[in-house]
Amino acid sequence: MLELKDVEVRYGAAAALRGVSLTVGAGELVCVVGPNGAGKTTLINAIAGLHTVAAGTMTIDGRDLARLAPHRFCDEGIAIVPEGRRLFTAMSVRENLTLGSYRAVAKRARLDSIERVCALFPAVAEKLEARAGALSGGQQQMVAIARALMAQPKLLLLDEPSLGLSPLVVQAMFAMIEKIHAEGVAVLLVEQNVALALALADRAYVLEEGVIVACDTPDALRQQPHIRRAYLGLTADG
Repeated sequence: MLELKDVEVRYGAAAALRGVSLTVGAGELVCVVGPNGAGKTTLINAIAGLHTVAAGTMTIDGRDLARLAPHRFCDEGIAIVPEGRRLFTAMSVRENLTLGSYRAVAKRARLDSIERVCALFPAVAEKLEARAGALSGGQQQMVAIARALMAQPKLLLLDEPSLGLSPLVVQAMFAMIEKIHAEGVAVLLVEQNVALALALADRAYVLEEGVIVACDTPDALRQQPHIRRAYLGLTADG
């Protein structure tokens, strides 16, 4: 479905991503892990159309995304949950959800979509008329994911969904992500909690200094000494 080949993204003269190749199959859950400053957010923003690709190709179902205006990426079935949630905090939860369904196909299914996300996130259902800024961090993250689902995406991009949340809320959040994936939505997850990300993913990429340094199944990556030491806090013998 999604395919990146030798993608480069630059900030002026500095390359934030270099030669990045990555795929996400239909209905697959893929994670990208790596240290702070590795380029993970740049990568996911490029796939969402928020950064221009300077070199390489980026396609979804064979269509060239690099030729599209940023606002057209959503029409290709891509929705992003950005780092930090980025809700309209002065607006109600319902209004935030409504903004997620501006595409014509999503607008026609708006009522059904609200019912769907409320069933998926009961805490959201209880707060539909509340101001989004008055919610807890975990509730706001649920609203951000629900807003993205209102667009009826075939590919959901998640940028650090566990950021700033308590361990119990993080566990609940990842259970919801797993449920969304089980419904057939492809997910590209950028996450610093490597253990949780690997537990959820079908495949994983490791990004360091703007370069993909490893790609494999979670089980295979867990056996690599560098990954065990640098990301899982484990010695070679576990």
